[in-house]
Amino acid sequence: MGERWSIAKVSVASAFLLLAGWAAADTAMGAARPAPRSEPTLAPIRALLNTPDDDISLERAKLTIDHVIDPTINNAAVERQLDHWAKVVRERMPAHPSIRTKVGTLLSTLYGKGPWNDSHPFRYDLNDPLGRDVHNKLLATYLKTREGNCTSMPILVAILAQKLGLTVALATGPQHMLVKFRDDQGQWLAIEATSGGVVNDSFYTRKLEMTPLALKNGIYLRALTPREAVGAMLEPLMASYGRRDPEMVTNVAALALEANPKDTAAMIYMADGYYDLFKQRYADRYPDPKNIPAAERLDATRLSQENPYWVNRAESLGWEPPTASDKAAYLQSIAREKARREGQK
Repeated sequence: MGERWSIAKVSVASAFLLLAGWAAADTAMGAARPAPRSEPTLAPIRALLNTPDDDISLERAKLTIDHVIDPTINNAAVERQLDHWAKVVRERMPAHPSIRTKVGTLLSTLYGKGPWNDSHPFRYDLNDPLGRDVHNKLLATYLKTREGNCTSMPILVAILAQKLGLTVALATGPQHMLVKFRDDQGQWLAIEATSGGVVNDSFYTRKLEMTPLALKNGIYLRALTPREAVGAMLEPLMASYGRRDPEMVTNVAALALEANPKDTAAMIYMADGYYDLFKQRYADRYPDPKNIPAAERLDATRLSQENPYWVNRAESLGWEPPTASDKAAYLQSIAREKARREGQK
């Protein structure tokens, strides 16, 4: 279905401090959580999140986020490519199309072989199925290679659909992103952009492991507001900082959670970021926790509690970590698709 997002690490921080016998048991998580560090790099993201929903463009949001990840991207060139593909879809559209016809024409333009795409359709990237290379999640990369993932593929579909005047929204599943659109009867249907098909929610409840609690709380399959969609689109930015700057991971995750307090993917990135931050500041520097200077112990205690706090918060909404069998089944499906493609050559 799509690449796997960050998985919470097992927290050793609290145990590390308890061994020293001075971890603050009465620290109220959330009561005194410091505000995210003010970062000029993230100013364009904050500006996006301060934009009213009616004025948010998914195209502008994606280009802004991607440019923070890679400032060498030529946004004007990407915009021209997006305009080109929207024009191609319009030229293939029959007169007086229904919404379903518009969607079908969009999907066949991207995923079907024909002179409109030089018989080089867009398709799923089987060489990086786990999404380990953040650059493969950028729109500029996808437009160039025409090989995408469950970040770049739905976002391109959503952007082009907006250009065609369709009512669309992004939605998420476990480690997955999809597009929803309002059909001719005003009902929400989904576009599975990794395969180019129109499906309903039952497709995802069969294919993806989602707890009843997760569905009840609306963390999956719900059409996101434009502002919430911007938050969900921040996942590659969090991944880009990774372990090299865990504090920035937590800062970006905090922005995503401002946009959508139920964004469990951001919660897991927050948990991972704090785990790595604690490891950098304390566990790696002080193998014996008793050697942590007294002046730093309050900060160490706070950091030690953040990882389990965010994991527990995600789990309370119905999030579950993917299992080893999930990953194995996914990689097996990738292997089958690779074999199928090879057989078509």
